[in-house]
Amino acid sequence: MSGLQDAMGHAGRSDDAVHNGKLRSEEDGGSVDKTVHAAYADDGDELGVTTTEQAHLKRGLEQRHLSMIALAGSIGTGLFLSLSGSIQTGGPLGALLGYAVVGAIVCSVQFALGEVSALLPVSGSFVRHAAFLNDPAWGFAAGWNLVYGNVLSIPSEISAICVLFQYWTDINSSLWIMVFILLTFIVGVAFVRVFGEVEFAFASLKLLTVVFLIIFGLVVNLGGVPGVERVGFRYWQMPGPFVEFIGTGAWGRFLGFWSVMTNAVFSFAGIESLAMAAAETRNPGRTIPRACKRVFFRIVLFYLLAVLVVGMLVASDDPRLNDESGTAAQSPFVIAVSTAGYSAVGSVVNAIVITSAWSSSNQALLAGTRVLYGLALKRQAPSLFLRTTSWGIPIYCVLFFTAFMFLSFMTLSSGALTVFYWFVALTSAGVLVSWCTVLFNHIRLKTALRRQGIPASELPWNNGWTLYSSYAGLIMCLIILFTGGFRVFTKGNWDANSFVSSYLDIPLVIVFFLGWKLIKKTRWVRLDELPLRAIIEQAKDRAHQAEMEQQAEDALKGNRHRWLKYISWIWD
Repeated sequence: MSGLQDAMGHAGRSDDAVHNGKLRSEEDGGSVDKTVHAAYADDGDELGVTTTEQAHLKRGLEQRHLSMIALAGSIGTGLFLSLSGSIQTGGPLGALLGYAVVGAIVCSVQFALGEVSALLPVSGSFVRHAAFLNDPAWGFAAGWNLVYGNVLSIPSEISAICVLFQYWTDINSSLWIMVFILLTFIVGVAFVRVFGEVEFAFASLKLLTVVFLIIFGLVVNLGGVPGVERVGFRYWQMPGPFVEFIGTGAWGRFLGFWSVMTNAVFSFAGIESLAMAAAETRNPGRTIPRACKRVFFRIVLFYLLAVLVVGMLVASDDPRLNDESGTAAQSPFVIAVSTAGYSAVGSVVNAIVITSAWSSSNQALLAGTRVLYGLALKRQAPSLFLRTTSWGIPIYCVLFFTAFMFLSFMTLSSGALTVFYWFVALTSAGVLVSWCTVLFNHIRLKTALRRQGIPASELPWNNGWTLYSSYAGLIMCLIILFTGGFRVFTKGNWDANSFVSSYLDIPLVIVFFLGWKLIKKTRWVRLDELPLRAIIEQAKDRAHQAEMEQQAEDALKGNRHRWLKYISWIWD
């Protein structure tokens, strides 16, 4: 108990520093005082850290921003471009089942993330949760794994943008690379609400596009377009619902289904970023759970319907899926609308997919910079990254990620689509490590509650079945992680580049974890020593204060946004 009192007292002393204005210097534009940094970066004081974030970061994200970011943030190049590879190797039913399995894993991740983040709404989300609930060394490893993943994710999206522009023009890709690096940087340094509004607009556009493609695809498939015959499930019969991949017979069809997993994981990548900016979100105890539970079903609905419709419209052996030109001509959506004789629709789809790719890069930048900021708070990254602008943006974190955006120029010396798929393999493993961390954090929290005799119902958000789904999701994530590059182990298919891109992330995380543990001599957290009771009470107070602020703000707004109620069902 004395340890908890010390922590609370420590937090109280830090509060005094905040109120005395010592956290931010007018001369340096937002740097952190060294003594205060030392107070907040102590590995054992998670309760006080959030006060630093409150002093430096601005709460500019609302319910609709979070929900739409979660709903459409992961709808990007993974769905629009890499789905062609899934149809080719898995067949229409194999692709559908692959996306369904990964969708179920995403469900477990979303609910686990929501329950923990509602209790601990900190910048960096599950990375900071890992340090608090497991081991500071695991927080370090998970954090730098996520930084590494997002460092690669942004250039992968920009590479995809180059692919997409090649659909229209032969202008050198370096122009598009520079344009989108600049645009991404501008959004990254703007007030977080600007990011929220930009993503809200693009998310709405993406959702409308996916809904249009699903409806249009069904109309074409059922013979609703003059001059186009009804297709139905013809391609499920010939060439068949599954594709034999590497092997033959039932084993080959199973391998075709399993090969879809990596592409499906990449397609859903970003779903775990929902709570990365929790410290910049209004009333996170209510907002994050609502976004998690209501958005998941919509995402799975959109994804599974899109995969189903594409599998009905495009045959798995269609040569256009293997287009060698390296353009969006191989996108199954573009193939589907072109088959119906609507080439103009293909251009419209291509334009919207470009905005989708840029939107995904924006989201990766937000997630990566907030994780890096969180690592700096814990002295696991240089304190330079704690410097923020007067409007609450960790400026050096943004500059760090901007520097790595120039990896996109790799597309100029190789096929843009080749580089894109190389990044897909590299980032998919990192996504699975992040999902494993989210699920393990949740298991540890529920176990700690049980050991301390605290009912799980006292959490800001709790579901009775999520402990079991977290165990199941964790096992599946580990299986997919270790089998993601299975093709290189089959006869005649060894490829060093594929092996490295599929498995490089695993030794990196192990080195990060063991290195920090040996250097800092950290230990696994004792679950019965976690100050959960104090944290739960703090969450209740925070929720009460947020509700009062929300009521006051709603009273001031009046009916200015009454029109939103007609479309708010999408995110609320």
